[in-house]
Amino acid sequence: MRDFLRSVNRIVVKIGTSSLIHPNGKINFSGIDQLAFVLTDLSNQGKEIILVSSGAIGVGMDKLRITERPEQIPAQQAVAAVGQSELMNIYNQRFSLYNQQTAQLLLTRDIVEFPKSRKNVINTFEQLLKMGVLPIVNENDTVAVDEMDHTTKFGDNDELSAIVAQLLAADLLIMLTDIDGFYSANPNKNKNAVLYSTITTIDQTLMKQAGGKGSRFGTGGMASKLKAAQRILDAKGAMVLANGKPPRIIFDILTGAEVGTLFKEEEHG
Repeated sequence: MRDFLRSVNRIVVKIGTSSLIHPNGKINFSGIDQLAFVLTDLSNQGKEIILVSSGAIGVGMDKLRITERPEQIPAQQAVAAVGQSELMNIYNQRFSLYNQQTAQLLLTRDIVEFPKSRKNVINTFEQLLKMGVLPIVNENDTVAVDEMDHTTKFGDNDELSAIVAQLLAADLLIMLTDIDGFYSANPNKNKNAVLYSTITTIDQTLMKQAGGKGSRFGTGGMASKLKAAQRILDAKGAMVLANGKPPRIIFDILTGAEVGTLFKEEEHG
C-alpha cells in the first residue's frame, strides 16, 4: 500500500515543537540542521517541499529565558513574536548552509476562508515553489485569536498543515512528532500499546485512544493529529505520522518503508 510514496512530488512536512525544542527548553540545533539537510536534498531531487513549523513560543521562551509557558494570550503572543523571528533566523542560517532559499508565510484562518485572499495565498505558494524557494509556514500567533464572530485561529499547526496540504493539493502530508506513530494507547504509560501501521477511517474508538494534549512547549496532542488526518482523508489525500527524531526518517517514509502510521483511504478495485 505504500509503494505510491516513492513517486509523491508535492509534500507538506509539519514539524512539531517537541522535535525543535529539547525537553529542557533549549533549541535542538542538530534536529533543525538535519531537517534543513533532508528537505534541501528532496528539493534538489525536484520535489516541491513546504514546511509547516511550530516552535515560535518554544523558541521565544528560550530566547527570553522563560521556563513556564505564559497563560495570558497577550503574553503568549509577545513571546511568539520574539520566537518567530528567532526561529526564522535559525532556519535561514541552517538552510543557507545547503544553498536552499526559504521564505516565511504567516497565516490566519480568515485569510484561508476568504476566497480572494485564499487565491492570493495559493498564488504566492505556487510562485515560490516555481522559483525553487522553500516556504516555511506558521500561524500568525501575534494576531490570531478566537472570538465568537471572527475566528482567525487555526487551532493548532496540525490543522494548519492539513489545510495547507489541501490548499496546494499536496500528494502527501508528513507529520513529525515525538512518538513513533498512532498507538492504541499512550505508549509512555502503557507497555501493551499497539502501533497502527495503516489507518483508513477514523472513528470514535480512535478518537478516544488519542488522549490529551502535547508538551508544555507546544499545543498539539494526538487528538489534533487525528483531526488533521480526518481532513486529509476527506480530501482523498495521504498523511504519514512519524517520529521526527531524527528528521532523516523522511527519507525512509519516501521509500515506502513501514515506519510511522499511514492515513489513507482503502483502495478499491
